[in-house]
Amino acid sequence: MKQSELLDRITCDPDIFGGKPIIRGHRLAVEHVLDMLAAGDDTATILSSYPWLEAGDIRACLLYSSLLARHERIELFPSALAS
Repeated sequence: MKQSELLDRITCDPDIFGGKPIIRGHRLAVEHVLDMLAAGDDTATILSSYPWLEAGDIRACLLYSSLLARHERIELFPSALAS
C-alpha cells in the first residue's frame, strides 16, 4: 500500500478528541494505537481489541508518527463522518 493510501486512513474531526488524529473517523486516536505498541502490545492483540481495525490502520499510525518525527508536513482532511 502506498504512503498516501495509508495516510488517507488517518483523519481528524473537531468533534472527536478535540480534533486529534483518529483512524478512519472512528473514536480511536492514533496516539492510543502508538501507546499500545510502545507498551508492547503486538498487532494481533490490538486488532483483536478493535474488530473494525485493520493491519493497514496500524501501519498508517506508524507512518504518521515517522513523518512527524522527521518534521514532514502532514495535512489531514476532515473525516467523511464529520458533519
